Formats: sequence, C-alpha cells, structure tokens
Amino acid sequence: MPEKDERKEYPRTFLRVLLDWLFELTIKKMQNRTETLLQAIQHRILILDGAMGTMIQRYTLSEEDFRTPALQDHPKALKGNNDLLSLSRPDIIKAIHKEYLEAGADIIETNTFSATTVAQEDYGLSHLAYQINFESAKLAREVADAFTAKDSSKPRFVAGAVGPTNRTASISPDVNDPGYRAITFDQLAEAYSEQVRGLLDGGSDIILIETIFDTLNAKAALFAVQEVYEERGIPLDPKEGGVPIMISGTITDASGRTLSGQTTEAFLISVSHVPLLSVGLNCALGAKELRPYLKVLSQKSPFYVSAYPNAGLPNEFGAYDQGANEMADQVREFLRERMLNILGGCCGTTPEHIRALAKMAAEFQPRKIEEELEEEESNA
Repeated sequence: MPEKDERKEYPRTFLRVLLDWLFELTIKKMQNRTETLLQAIQHRILILDGAMGTMIQRYTLSEEDFRTPALQDHPKALKGNNDLLSLSRPDIIKAIHKEYLEAGADIIETNTFSATTVAQEDYGLSHLAYQINFESAKLAREVADAFTAKDSSKPRFVAGAVGPTNRTASISPDVNDPGYRAITFDQLAEAYSEQVRGLLDGGSDIILIETIFDTLNAKAALFAVQEVYEERGIPLDPKEGGVPIMISGTITDASGRTLSGQTTEAFLISVSHVPLLSVGLNCALGAKELRPYLKVLSQKSPFYVSAYPNAGLPNEFGAYDQGANEMADQVREFLRERMLNILGGCCGTTPEHIRALAKMAAEFQPRKIEEELEEEESNA
C-alpha cells in the first residue's frame, strides 16, 4: 500500500495532467482558428462589424439597466458605461452581435472598448475589468460559433477590442504644466495586460488595439500583449499559430495626423516592430476623408490593411447622417484600387451599413501583401 504522502500526490498529479490537457486543447483550437482566418483573408475582403454604441443607443436604457444585482447599491452613476452591459444586460449585447453577423460580418468586436482598470476607474469599477473582458469575449464567442455552425463555409471570428483608455501617455492634460502626465507607460501596460488576459480567456480569436490617438498608449498595449503571450506560450507571429494582432489608428482631423502628432507613415513605422495581422485606420473621419491616409498605408504597409470609417462626419448635434448606400459608394473607391483586406464601420454605422459594405466587398479582390505577390510571381 502506498505511503500516505504518495496517496496525496495521486489527485494532484491527475489534476496537473488534466489541466495540461485542457491547455493543449485550447491552444490547438486557437491555432486552428488562426489558420482558418489566415486562409480567409488571403482570398476575400473580410467584413468587420459596425458601431456598438450606436446600436446600444437604440435601446434607450435607464440607470437600472447598467446595474447587476451586486451593483444595486453602488454609489456612482453607471449609465453610459456600455461595457458593463455585458454583465447587466448580456441579452442586448448578444442581440447586437447577432444583427451584425446576420448583416454579413465575418468579425465581431467584443463590447470592451473601455474595459480597462484605467477607464473603469471613473465608475469605481476597476475591480470588474477582467470579468467584463472575459464575459464580453464569451458572449461574442457563443454568437460567432452559433453562426459558424450554421454555415461552416463562412467562419466567424471574435476580435477582442482594446480601446485607447481615457488617458494619454504623451500629452499633458494640464496646459499650465506641459511636462505632467496623468498616467505612466507601466500603468497602461499593467491595465492592458489584465484586459488581454480576460479577452483571451473568454475566447477571442484576435486582439484589436483600436482608435489609437496616442502611439505611446498603443506601444504600451503591444508591450502588454507580448508579455501575456510570452507567459502563456502563445507565438507572437500569427503564421506560427499565435493569436493575430490588429492595430487601428485614428487621424483626428484634416492635418492628417494622430492627436499625438504622427503622420500615417510615422504611425505605421512606430508599430511595425510587432508581426501584426493588419494595420489600419478608424473613427474621427468618414470614408471620403480617410482615403488619402489609407492610400499611404496601402502603399507602405507590409501587413494587411483595415479600415472602418465613421458614417460621414457628425452634424451640428453630434449625430451621423450618412446612409448605408452613400457610405458604400465612397468606400467603393478603396476597393477598386485594392487598398483593403478588412472593412467595417465605426461611429454611426449600423447593420444596414455593414450589409451594404459586405454586398459591395464581395465584388472585389483583397489587397495583396508583398509575400503573396512574390508567391504569385514564383508560381507564374
């Protein structure tokens, strides 16, 4: 009969083997989805979903809709904390994901644009950051898998959305103290690391660092992704089976620069140290205004190129008036010139916009990266 200490080791050893097996299974599933994504993006323009906030506004929610049972007595107002709806009203978030997938989206974003400890601090909910990311990714995963199961010829993917936070590492918020910074690089990296862990644990296929107005914030996010991938043994390069990384910057106005002062090409160079799936632009501008900056990316980028513009420019009330067909007509020029690989919508866009974009994109071939062009030449 085994000694007492040896008997204690049996359940512990079994648990270790079980956990290792589950981890290997998870990695295998992740690698399979990455391979499927890489095959899809080579052959067609992939469609990203549209605005989450625009769709949430249609529900005219009250303060109570943002409160889970555990937050009934929370001292701060929570209305407007849209990421929290993944916990308090998951039915709404799932319904929005479903509408975008029905409209033709290949990739849906998680409801996590502001789900870092930094951004949630305004609501006194920093402690819920991981949970919001995990549950948001899990919701999107469930809906995406259901649509893939209905039609395996059109697999659907989940992009874990990582927003810029409400603080900037490069610019002082105090005009009287230009050297002051409201946050440090290390603080941003720590917040992003927790977010990325939640998004991966919830089942995200892609990490999408978006609406970048400050490249230093984006570098902190990329650093965090690299750290989390390293600790989990996930390859950084999607071609090696890793979780792909998408980057999307924001040109803030007609100057053609980000808020922290970079041109499109400078922004591209600043993030090119990581083997990205794609680099692109979103928000702030409509399709027509975005075109010259996308052209730079199309000409210079060694990665795939994405774009998800706003539905035109906001009117005097801050609303977006551009209809689905008008937006599609403006985007058509991008596709005719083969600038893009991934196309979607940002502020003001709805399933109607995504449906029009998906229908139009099916008529065009995607942009080819240099590696694909060299392969075509060698096969010719």
